[in-house]
Amino acid sequence: MHAPTNSVDSGFAIIKHMRPKFSRRHSGVGAAVIVATVACSALVLAQTSRQRPPEPTATSVGQIQQGVPQPTFRAGVILVTTDVIVRDRDGVFMPDLGKDDFRIFEDGVEQEIVELVLVHGGRVYNQLVLPSPVQEGIILPSSRPTDDTAGRIFVVFIDDLHLVTSSTPKVRQVVKMIADNLVHEGDLFGIISTGPSSISIDMTYDRTLLYEAVDRIMGDGLSVREMIMSQDNSRGVTELLYRAHVAFKTAREVLRNLEQVTNRRKVFIYVSNGYDFNPFPESRMYSGLLEQQARAARNQLNSGQITQAEFDDSYAGIPDPLTDPFEVLQRQGQQFAFADLSAELAELTRVANRANTSFYVFDPRGLIAGMPIDVDVPAAEWSDFIFKTQSSLRMLAELTGGMAVVNRNDFVDALRQIDAETSDYYIVSFYSSNPDPTVRTRRLRVELVGREDEDINVRSRTQYTLPRGPA
Repeated sequence: MHAPTNSVDSGFAIIKHMRPKFSRRHSGVGAAVIVATVACSALVLAQTSRQRPPEPTATSVGQIQQGVPQPTFRAGVILVTTDVIVRDRDGVFMPDLGKDDFRIFEDGVEQEIVELVLVHGGRVYNQLVLPSPVQEGIILPSSRPTDDTAGRIFVVFIDDLHLVTSSTPKVRQVVKMIADNLVHEGDLFGIISTGPSSISIDMTYDRTLLYEAVDRIMGDGLSVREMIMSQDNSRGVTELLYRAHVAFKTAREVLRNLEQVTNRRKVFIYVSNGYDFNPFPESRMYSGLLEQQARAARNQLNSGQITQAEFDDSYAGIPDPLTDPFEVLQRQGQQFAFADLSAELAELTRVANRANTSFYVFDPRGLIAGMPIDVDVPAAEWSDFIFKTQSSLRMLAELTGGMAVVNRNDFVDALRQIDAETSDYYIVSFYSSNPDPTVRTRRLRVELVGREDEDINVRSRTQYTLPRGPA
């Protein structure tokens, strides 16, 4: 986590370099930094050595000498901020709470709340400038407040690599609803796509750019037939794996840039049809013409419509993919496709939680009542595919404190709810008391003091993850 900067100037460049880029490190600058660091460290050690009395040399490991000053280690150097939404039993936001009304726990240990900011109706109240954490030997200048009081920050993420081409008009309609009902004047937003729509708009207040981007959206997801005919490997469908990795990597780069912005409500609008690394496995096994004919003849044999001799005359040389040892060996790794997908989604949510950003996921397919007439797969496989794709989207929302608009058609009502959640909330800040950098993922829990008997809904993210240190 980063110390608060109380500025959103860096937010204007969040999407400027969204796509993965690699830069070279200049050895001269690195050497200068190392020399400066060593010099400062030597100066601090020289000053502290003159102030401390000489320590005895006969102290064993773990032994404490009486009368010798023990060093004090300050743990509160990691500032953690999290958004908290508090609503009563009628769903009405409660704007009259103070710092003493909240309790926040990290891995079950209560933390001291150092700041509580109320955002009500999109306006920021009682915002304070936190002092920098005290660190021995380093004198830091006091931070100055900024005049930029921008409200919400939206990133509209169009995953056109996983939006079916035939649903392009529906996707454009949903994104236009988002522009009409969610993004208001004064909201800072940016737009990016993962595929051939080629949309990449830097953070801006100009809402006309959002409407212009709607007409450029073009779905490029694979149809059911294309998934069945695609080449697969031991981990699933090769093309689907590649597309998912591109989408996740693009989203991860945007989230890492969002870490630079503090004390603002950051919302990630994720528009996608969801993910399944191993869709329609049985239909893919029988995707060839001969395999399909042999499968139909095998069903006739099992039902008694033809004899074994009649079946052997036409299909004796065609192995059954379900029992062929080579095919079985090829598919062994595909059993873990759903676990692989869950692991990648969990990593993406960890990056989002580190940036204190919530996923609000939209599936433009809406309510799925049954199998489309142009889809020729077993009903069980279709149901399993829908379940996995919708579950992948729900996972992104639930693990980041957001909401999944999945399997529903009332997009306007959902947008109104999201608008309320992102306009009325509290920002709770604390310095973590756990100095162990190896404990990277930490659980969070927020409670209200003295309100246990009341029917109050408290929503916040449930965990955050520290950034990886240098190798």
